[in-house]
Amino acid sequence: MSATVVAKELTAGHGDRVLFSGLDLSVSPGDVVGLVGVNGAGKSTLLRLLAGLDQPEHGGVQLSPPSATIGHLPQEPERRPAETVRQFLSRRTGVTAAQEALDAATAALVESAPGADDAYSEGLERWLNLGGADLDERAEAVAADLGLAVDLDLEMTSLSGGQAARAGLASLLLSRYDVFLLDEPTNDLDLDGLERLERFVSELRAPVVLISHDREFLARTVNRVVELDLVQQLIRQVGGGYEDYLREREVERQHAREEFEEYADTKAGLEARVRMQRNWLDKGVKNALKKRPDNDKILAKARAESTEKQAAKARQTEKRIERLEAVEEPRKEWELRMTIAAAPRSGAVVATLREAVVRLGDFTLGPVSLQIDWAEKVAITGANGAGKTTLLAALLERVPLDEGTASLGPGVVVGEVDQARGLFLGDQALLSAFEAQVPEMEPAEVRTLLAKFGLKADHVLRSAATLSPGERTRAALALLQARGVNLLVLDEPTNHLDLAAIEQLESALANYPGTLLLVTHDRRMLEAVQTTRRLDVADGKVTEL
Repeated sequence: MSATVVAKELTAGHGDRVLFSGLDLSVSPGDVVGLVGVNGAGKSTLLRLLAGLDQPEHGGVQLSPPSATIGHLPQEPERRPAETVRQFLSRRTGVTAAQEALDAATAALVESAPGADDAYSEGLERWLNLGGADLDERAEAVAADLGLAVDLDLEMTSLSGGQAARAGLASLLLSRYDVFLLDEPTNDLDLDGLERLERFVSELRAPVVLISHDREFLARTVNRVVELDLVQQLIRQVGGGYEDYLREREVERQHAREEFEEYADTKAGLEARVRMQRNWLDKGVKNALKKRPDNDKILAKARAESTEKQAAKARQTEKRIERLEAVEEPRKEWELRMTIAAAPRSGAVVATLREAVVRLGDFTLGPVSLQIDWAEKVAITGANGAGKTTLLAALLERVPLDEGTASLGPGVVVGEVDQARGLFLGDQALLSAFEAQVPEMEPAEVRTLLAKFGLKADHVLRSAATLSPGERTRAALALLQARGVNLLVLDEPTNHLDLAAIEQLESALANYPGTLLLVTHDRRMLEAVQTTRRLDVADGKVTEL
């Protein structure tokens, strides 16, 4: 079914804090709209408003036709206890809800309830349009194609992170919604998954609104960009792709800066002229009082006229200042401006594996023989489930080896951003969890540092588990700045970070002098970070590229 979503004059916020106001947006078949902006700007809130899950403070959203189906797929797909993979796929594709509505309509039809015929017809059409009739067959085929080699009747909570990511992608590829609202669909996907997702989005005729911090994915898929600028309370809509948006944004910023500088220079010049004219006026009056002969009326009149002319000139210049059209200085966007504190260098050999083998259930990593030397920048790539995270754990001596040996070199100080952001998942307040990691820092110092990373007073006293994925990532990065490290281990660090923060992280990595182990599927980060080695992990085997 062809559908359109129209939002008019939307306003949303949290308490007294306005996220955006007066937002108009129309999304039609063939539109792929990318939402961008810093974490906390309201992107996920906007998706929920478009999906009808939340109500705006002002304005409204209209879906045409009203019977069209909207698929809202949030980030971090919820893995419910006792829910099987098959049930997860059915729920995420909307088939479960459609089946429940059809069952209720069928029961009403049996009881000859008023309007039951129409309700049953509508329910059946909805169930068929969402793909309920052949979902099981399609699910088996898609899972096999994605390499999700598990029994679909297994519980979702039993899957590994890589398998869960494939299941999430499968739920999207199986979906037949009339409108797609995708919140960070690229998170946790490997390169193959990203390419499949790109093809899926590019081939859709249904309207799509998506949030992603994967710059390459945005460049390859979106044909319109909407930026929510929280700092300046502006909404920018740019037709064309992501690269067009970047160019237009840069031109707009340059023009705004030039316009302000021209205004500031003109105003400063006029103010300097006024001061000079007033100074001349004051000196002229003083000189006139000193030199005026009592009987020289002609000279006194001439000096008075000269003084009045100077006063008139000063008043004219002041009026010119008043008539200037004020131009506000462009407000600077919040920037992370992070650095990674470096500990004293370690020994020449940082980490080694010798014929190392790790067995985890049916999965085997190795045998691996590998040496990481001081100041090497190593990129580690491979499909989800290939063993990248297990390789990191073996190098850091955090997993027992079934065969071989592992060792860290002398003086190695590890700083890590793990995939789960595990240090900030508990019920402890963020401030307390952070202080436990850096007991030498004063609470005021911790608060100042976290604020620099966008984690203000309303964040630090909340339990770490209630923070958004992006906020937990910022906390993990703040920890790297708080304590010196000489072996930096980053496992998918760009997941959930906004675009500005990713660029700042890349800048910090460029200036980091120590050893780096980087696991990422972010194609632009792989290009931006100057790595010295690249390791590919496939089916538990490690190959140097």
